[in-house]
Amino acid sequence: MNDESAMQDIWLGPQEIDTERLLLIVVGAHLRAEVADRPLAYALRERVLDWFDQRETMADGTRPDVMVCTDIWYLNNDELRTRPTISIGGPGVNALAAYLADRLETAFVVEDVLAVQIDLDFVDPVASCWGTTHDSTKAAIDAFCDRYLDAFLEEAMKRTEEAED
Repeated sequence: MNDESAMQDIWLGPQEIDTERLLLIVVGAHLRAEVADRPLAYALRERVLDWFDQRETMADGTRPDVMVCTDIWYLNNDELRTRPTISIGGPGVNALAAYLADRLETAFVVEDVLAVQIDLDFVDPVASCWGTTHDSTKAAIDAFCDRYLDAFLEEAMKRTEEAED
């Protein structure tokens, strides 16, 4: 490996990102979101990876790639918007949550505390988990995982397999 390709690996990573394999967890590009929601997103990412580890993989022996990114990156990229997505954080700090607020059904709510919004028909495999505080956002994520994660991830695997065919 020459110095130039070594530097490319450092800056760009060891491989290109295949957007057709992605499952995205989207947080706001806001300082409060970076401090409070990004750690929750990475904890959710670990739960999702554990879920995949405990189940059969896709037909080719792989699983979707789970990535955390910001709302700005997500909303400005047509390819990313077609992928299964979980939005973390409220409409005040996450533009995707604001966009989804009146477009997704509210599947679980504690009035004035937290909401889990999801298309349970999976026409678009998108969910939004948020609360009015950090702890209530965490509770929304827990409610999503307890009630909807299995179905959501099964759909995500199906969509990823279909994209690769």
